[in-house]
Amino acid sequence: MADRVAVITGAGSGIGKFSTLALLNDGWSVVLAGRRAERLDEVIAEADAADRTLGVPTDVADPASVSALFAAAVDRFGRVDLVFNNAGLGAPGVPLEELTVEQWRTVVDINLSGSFYCTQEAFRVMKDQDPMGGRIINNGSISAQVPRPNSAPYTSTKHAVTGLTRSTSLDGRKYNIACGQIDIGNAHTEMTARMGGGVPQADGTMKPEPTMDVDNVARAVVYMASLPLDANVQFMTVMASSMPFIGRG
Repeated sequence: MADRVAVITGAGSGIGKFSTLALLNDGWSVVLAGRRAERLDEVIAEADAADRTLGVPTDVADPASVSALFAAAVDRFGRVDLVFNNAGLGAPGVPLEELTVEQWRTVVDINLSGSFYCTQEAFRVMKDQDPMGGRIINNGSISAQVPRPNSAPYTSTKHAVTGLTRSTSLDGRKYNIACGQIDIGNAHTEMTARMGGGVPQADGTMKPEPTMDVDNVARAVVYMASLPLDANVQFMTVMASSMPFIGRG
């Protein structure tokens, strides 16, 4: 049995990848979940820690797939101490009235329902293991606080994730399960690379936005994960200092 075991969704790229590498460097064993097996394998090869990693192709929008993920984690490592609900996506940046029902549902299924399914399975595992308990970290994004233009599905789900975080914190107390949320702004990843060329602003203009090293996010996740279960970072915002978020942008 491993000492500390983490399950990370969306682990094949971006924040999930770098958080995986940071946790491995801190001595954790990590179960990597993502839709593309080859991306998970690439991260595992880069980490060079085969004895402390397990890649499980997973569709977080499918409850059966999520159940299989946690069963594989327990079968390999014996327990789960941390879940980072990181998997997420957005809809095309079109006017709200032009969004299709399918585009809306896809974002809700992955960002919100997927986080719930993973949280539910985490509860089932964590309350029955010895010692009992664990920690869940939700990726809220700064969209959990404020929207970007033409982002109704993404923003709605991230606001809902905040509600899930609060409910999980409350309902997890009796099982020694702590839950916190990290809200991330403009970490430099494949998803945010386009920001240097300009992104829509609230006044209708297109402007480049500053980004920050994604390693700052990974280090924050490691810090949140390192706390004893009688302490919790309830909400943390990690953002590029000069991005249009604080003040008038």
